[in-house]
Amino acid sequence: MNFGGQPSQNGTRDLAADLAPRHHLRAVLGRFATGVAVVGAGAGTPQGMTANSFTSVSLSPPLVLVCVHRSAAIHKTVLELRSFTVSILSAEQEHVARYFADHSRPRGGAEFDTVGWSPGPNTGAPVIHDTVAWIECALTAVYDGVDHSIFVGSVLASDYASDRDALLFFGGAFHSPALSPVSP
Repeated sequence: MNFGGQPSQNGTRDLAADLAPRHHLRAVLGRFATGVAVVGAGAGTPQGMTANSFTSVSLSPPLVLVCVHRSAAIHKTVLELRSFTVSILSAEQEHVARYFADHSRPRGGAEFDTVGWSPGPNTGAPVIHDTVAWIECALTAVYDGVDHSIFVGSVLASDYASDRDALLFFGGAFHSPALSPVSP
């Protein structure tokens, strides 16, 4: 791996290059375009957080994963209730992504007051309206990701809208490209 330094002439590892500044690695990883989602949990008092660390794991059995920082309020809720939702945001929902990334947003019962949502059909966890797609999951495994937990969920329910463009994150900014839908 080369983190901004040049490989040595004799093929040995350059420790200074391996210990690249955090901002450099963040810039490198920011070159991978991702979708933007809100992870939700909690039936009575829903919680949410913006995430772009979401991916499909398997279609058979249907599994997905999300990475959640251990200090995030939603982390404890996912572990306690053993479920979560993922609402994949549409191009028109940048404000929703920013809202759930803002640490000063209201918490508790008021956290979802400004966002249209419905309880997931199996767990009651929040599913945000007008998204590109949503997935409701039962927590099936948790892996150590140092300062994050890697939550693997078994898909209980899901749906999508074929007429909406996705919100993307690339290079430290939101993007809303017009995409050509692919038939399922």
